[in-house]
Amino acid sequence: MGFLTGKYRPGGAEIDSPRAARVRERYLNDRGVRVLAELDAVAAAHACSVAAVALAWLAAQPTVAAPIASARTPAQLAELLEFTTLELDAAEIGRLSAASAP
Repeated sequence: MGFLTGKYRPGGAEIDSPRAARVRERYLNDRGVRVLAELDAVAAAHACSVAAVALAWLAAQPTVAAPIASARTPAQLAELLEFTTLELDAAEIGRLSAASAP
């Protein structure tokens, strides 16, 4: 739904659609804000997109066979493809997982 890409943020640009409203309502809470902050920190450390970090983190989960992402533009695709060369260390995966814990 785009949340882990950082598309929806507190105080961010309002996207006027019923889908966006549902995403904000479901994910833009304290837990979601913690996850976005950690995604931002890891992305900055690797000089890559938040979307790439999210995909790499999801791919590292034992219960995820393959993270699914979609892109509407070549620029979005380029950001997603950064994940193919991104290697998160155990500490980064742990911080991301801790941030997402209920």
